[in-house]
Amino acid sequence: MAGNDSMRAAALDWITANEARMSAFCAGIWAHAEPAWREYKSARDYVDLLRAEGFTVEAGSGGMPTAFVATWGEGKPVLAGFSEYDAVPGNSQQVVPRPAPREGLHPYAAGHTDPHSMLGTASLAAMLGAKAAMQAHGVTGQLKLFGEPAEKVCGSKPIHAAKGYYDGLDAAVVWHPWPLNTVTSDTQFGAYWSAVITFEAENPEGWIDPSLMPIEGAHAAARCPGALDAMMLMYTTTKYTKEAMFPHAGSWTLNEFVLGDGGATSDNLTPRFAQIQYSWRASSLGIQEQIWRVLAQNARHVASVTGCRAFVRWVTRTRVGVPNTVMTDLTWKNLQAVGAPRYGEAALAFGRAIQRNLGLEAMEDPFIASVTQLTPPEVNEARLRASLPAWQKHLSADDYVEFCWHAPTVRLLAARPRLRPPSPGYAYPNWAYNALGGLPAAVDPGMFVAAKTMALTFVDLATQPDVLAAAQAEFRARTKFGTPDWVGPLLPPDFDPPVDLRWPEYVATPRGEEWCFPTPTHGTGAGEAL
Repeated sequence: MAGNDSMRAAALDWITANEARMSAFCAGIWAHAEPAWREYKSARDYVDLLRAEGFTVEAGSGGMPTAFVATWGEGKPVLAGFSEYDAVPGNSQQVVPRPAPREGLHPYAAGHTDPHSMLGTASLAAMLGAKAAMQAHGVTGQLKLFGEPAEKVCGSKPIHAAKGYYDGLDAAVVWHPWPLNTVTSDTQFGAYWSAVITFEAENPEGWIDPSLMPIEGAHAAARCPGALDAMMLMYTTTKYTKEAMFPHAGSWTLNEFVLGDGGATSDNLTPRFAQIQYSWRASSLGIQEQIWRVLAQNARHVASVTGCRAFVRWVTRTRVGVPNTVMTDLTWKNLQAVGAPRYGEAALAFGRAIQRNLGLEAMEDPFIASVTQLTPPEVNEARLRASLPAWQKHLSADDYVEFCWHAPTVRLLAARPRLRPPSPGYAYPNWAYNALGGLPAAVDPGMFVAAKTMALTFVDLATQPDVLAAAQAEFRARTKFGTPDWVGPLLPPDFDPPVDLRWPEYVATPRGEEWCFPTPTHGTGAGEAL
């Protein structure tokens, strides 16, 4: 145990000594603000740093240009974590206490919300701290940091899992910024599936018999409804049938987004190509399958009445989370050893400035109390269960769940500051949280609490084989790993990552670097109010 204590101290010392460096790295990722599947600069920064730190890095892992797998060490145990770094379209914001999208881009360009800049950097720091401790004490084992792009569509982890990257892991330690400091317990996150439905009018000329028209090629001929009509019918039909997909229970959700078809200047020709993306989350795979059956039937139906063919391109299909009490207990002890974040005057003053700019009275402590407290896992669990039916075992969705089926996995939650509402039910605008997410004084305290807690957990797993064995025994019992009852990856091993779809991104044009929408001359470019 004395050796373990010395290793734990070494891991914490490394993180403390490198806080300024890791803070600057986090700020750089935040400033890149790159959206899902297009995180080129962010992935490059991780790969360069990890290689400089002695990790062997596979860049572009799983056929995903902005993914990576970084490995250090040899032998057993093999301990894993992951970094995320994608930003969210429509959330562009400068680090100022007022609404201010980044200059020189469309106001609805991407920005970090959770923020994943903070999430990824804490995991990086935890890995590097654990590596320093293991290296200094000659402890055998491997550390693997996965670079996971496109988390906002739960994109990369199901692909890594399907292609075998998680095979052979002994444990995974992951985290997420949250309004409190705790460890996820029995109620884990659910499944997230996403698919792009494409409608294509392959033969619009065959829609009517042209010989029926007195003038050849007349513009008065009935035009094939085409892909745009199909897409609109898909949208409305799905809205109508949403009521019949599943009972209003279990907190399931279904969302859609239209991908532009590039046909804005095609005059009065039949729209040939249109796409709509559906993303849905539920507490069980059975509910997910039920929703998909309705979506698929809707797509086939509307295609048949618009002269189109329907196609599906899967974006992702995740499983559901699996708890591990051994890992939860171990991580909770380490979170208690590290303690809750504390915020200095710079963060508090920024929060007060936001309140004043919103016309509110500035508070002495503008942040909610839970961000500077530790919440026991059982207390957090009871709060979650209070709003859920007894049969529902999962809530919301996140693709960390993919790790749960390959190794015992724990999910730490550590604070990012949230503003205290002046009255019950008051909701701060999103820009306020996004601005706080780019302020080092606001994100660093929780980020380093997470990094230190995870580093200690890695050290314990590397030096306490009995604890790791107990976690693995529980993992096998819960997942039925190695038996026909185990739930394997839901994507095939030869899955083609959807990186070629028309995701939003930054582009270089003769006008300069822009968001996928041109930079408007005034405001958002919407024009005159109606």
